[in-house]
Order: sequence, then structure tokens, then C-alpha cells
Amino acid sequence: MPSSAASTPPLPATAAGIACGAGAAALWAAGLVAARHAIAIGFSPADIVIHRFIWAGLVFLPLLAINGLVARKGVAPKGLVSLKSFGDLGGVGWFRGIMLTLFGGPVLALFSYAGFLLVPLAHGGVIQPSCAALGGLLLATLVLKEKLPAYRAAGAAVMVAGLAVIGGEALATIGTHGLLGDLSFVTAGTMFAIFGMLLRLWRIAPTRAVAITSVVSLVYLPVHALAFGFERMIALGFLENLVQLVCQGIFAGAGATYLFTRSVVLLGAGRAAVFPSLVPGFTLLIGLVVLGEAPSLAQLAGFAIVMLGFWLTQRS
Repeated sequence: MPSSAASTPPLPATAAGIACGAGAAALWAAGLVAARHAIAIGFSPADIVIHRFIWAGLVFLPLLAINGLVARKGVAPKGLVSLKSFGDLGGVGWFRGIMLTLFGGPVLALFSYAGFLLVPLAHGGVIQPSCAALGGLLLATLVLKEKLPAYRAAGAAVMVAGLAVIGGEALATIGTHGLLGDLSFVTAGTMFAIFGMLLRLWRIAPTRAVAITSVVSLVYLPVHALAFGFERMIALGFLENLVQLVCQGIFAGAGATYLFTRSVVLLGAGRAAVFPSLVPGFTLLIGLVVLGEAPSLAQLAGFAIVMLGFWLTQRS
């Protein structure tokens, strides 16, 4: 662990932090590519939500009870099962747990996946993380009262210009329904920004938030069973469902969150904040290799403009 008195982490810690941050971005990107693939072969957005949250919820549920996953003041619960940990949702509280799940749970995932019904991978890979960054910048200024330097404001304006290029390409080549797909990604990114703001406002660690949102998201299981059923998921076969379980539930969920949290510990929050900006590039690269989806010139131009804006917003 780097010393808090040191101005920069030692080289091994820095290298490990960079590896963790880049790995988190790659796993988030893999989740987006896998979602695009799932939509293409017949999964519905609602089906993918099952793989994103339910399996993780089933894993974290007994841990929350048996281990007192988020017990107050670090005190382990007495006995094999702590009913108190359920009574206040392990110290987070039900109101906060429900709010975190509302903005970071199944509803966000539905918007994130639904956009791929209307627009190609490049749109989701760029628009969603960009809007998450823009929304986070705005909320940090308005709600958390953090200062907004001029270069970060300029970066936000540049990012908006890049998103406008991508949106214009969707309107010209796909039609007005293409804008609806982009709007779905805008909504998902904005919800994630609110989710991140709540974590900072309430001082909740990301790994703890993953556990809480996964457990509360279990209420989606009976809703899905009644509204959609599982016939389509079963018909698509074990292998395709396993791919989504791994990519959504493990890679894009707990795995990416853990790696990103480790990068924050090793590098500090300011330096680690740059890694989500790698998600669009990783998404386009993985999508090209795995799905064969090559971005258009307009999408690449929008991506380049957005990356310039990302760079400006992430300057220290």
C-alpha cells in the first residue's frame, strides 16, 4: 500500500494501479460488446438484466446475512445469521439502498441495453460513458459543491460537440429512431452519474454498493418471470447464457468495480478518474475484433472529439 505521505506511489504500486484501472475499463467495454451481441442473437434487454444483477444478488445475499457484509463500525454480527444486517441493509439503510438500486440497478441496465435495439455498438460505447462523465461533472459542481475549473468546463463543451456529431450521424443514416437509441444511452449515462454522486455524497464504497444493489435487485426476478418469462433465454442455449453471465455478472459488474476500486487505492481518486475514459476505445476495439463492427468515419470523428473533451476534463 502506498504511503499517504508520499507525493507519488512507488513504481510497483503505480504499475499495479494502472493495470487495475485499464483492466476495469476493458471489462466494462466487454460488457457493452457482449450486450450488443446478445441483442443481435435474440436476447431482450430484460433478459440481459437477469445476468447482470440476479446471479450477483444470489451470491451476495448469504454473504450479507452470514458475514455481516457491511456491518456498522466494522463489528461482526453475532450468530450465524445477522437479521439486523437485513433490518438496516447492513448499515446502509433501506432508503439509500433503494435509491442506489433505482439509479444503478435494473432500470439503468434496461436503458443501457435497449439502445442497441436501434443503433450500433459505437453509439453505446461512446455516448453512455461520455454522458456519465458529463453528468458526474455537473452533479459534482451543483450538488457536491466542487470547483469547476475553466478547462474542465471547456472539456465538457467539447464532449457535447462530439456527442452531437454522433447523434447527427444517427439521424442521417438511421433516422429519427436512431436518436431514440442514443437517448437511451444518454439516460443510462445520466443515471450512472447520479449513482456515482450518491456514492460520494453518502460515502459508500463501490464494492459495498455493488453488493447492496445486487441484493435489492433480486426483486426484479419475480417481475421478469411474470412479465417476460424465461422461455426465450432457455431457447438461446446454455453457452450463450453463460457468456452473458460471465460478461455482465462477473466482468462488467463485480470484476470491473473491484479493479477500479483497487486503482483508486493504489493511485488516488484523481489519477484513477481517467480510466473510465478508456471505455469507448476499448469498446470499439473489442467490437471490431469480436463482432466485426467497424465504426463509420463520422463515429470515429465524434469519438476523437469526445476523447479530446475527456482529456480536458481529466486534467489535474
